[in-house]
Amino acid sequence: MSTGPVPILMYHSVAPAPNAATHDLSVSPDAFERQMKVLAERGFTPLTTAQLGALWRVSCRSLPERPVLITFDDGYESVHRYALPVLAGHGFASTLFVTTGWLRGEYDTGGAPDRMLDWDQVRELADAGAEIGGHSHTHPELDQLDDGRLRSELRRCRDIVTDELGTRPLSFAYPFGYSDRRVREAVRETGFGQALAVGNCLACRTQGPYALRRVTVRRATDAEEFERLVTGRAIGRTFARDRALTKGYAVVRRARQFRRKATRSSV
Repeated sequence: MSTGPVPILMYHSVAPAPNAATHDLSVSPDAFERQMKVLAERGFTPLTTAQLGALWRVSCRSLPERPVLITFDDGYESVHRYALPVLAGHGFASTLFVTTGWLRGEYDTGGAPDRMLDWDQVRELADAGAEIGGHSHTHPELDQLDDGRLRSELRRCRDIVTDELGTRPLSFAYPFGYSDRRVREAVRETGFGQALAVGNCLACRTQGPYALRRVTVRRATDAEEFERLVTGRAIGRTFARDRALTKGYAVVRRARQFRRKATRSSV
């Protein structure tokens, strides 16, 4: 049984010809099929996010050998069209984090970057073994919202998923990967049991249930890099530029928060 860190793979779209908005974070169907074959051949055991959270809450319970999480953000229709048959063929569990205001149907607020799932397709994914988690309602930077809008984004997402699927979502993924202590506390208070950031490193229990890290799988991720992601080798070097940009933008976001607080206090 495994007690070490866990690779949590972050996918978005799986499409042969993605548009410009989703291109870099969209893997081709052929690449996705090869990557899932690697997991199967290497003996990885895919878990849902809720399963990982439940196991890590009980310190005496170990994970299965070579655990991995396969996660999808936003809710692109291509996940149903291209990823679902591959996952079903291997019997792999996964987690889909949906932006409820982007999905096609009565809650659609517009602004989605590509063609999205409808709720019948979401239900088909759930029936095939995918955990359906929350990803906010309109995909804002949650740490930039005031308390009222933050809670509205979380509760609206939670309630729509619950109404559509008949079960309350247990897991959450932060849009853009951004969170702070206030956001994480709001996610916990909304009833989510665990939440995923990005971070581009392996997840471990010491990160805490509301700050679990993921590694990004992109269109440019080749076979060699994918092997490094799932084994944890040289991840720091692979994502050095991403981490530098993330740190720089974190400073910008904190400055924005400070200015907004100063403006509110002066009114």
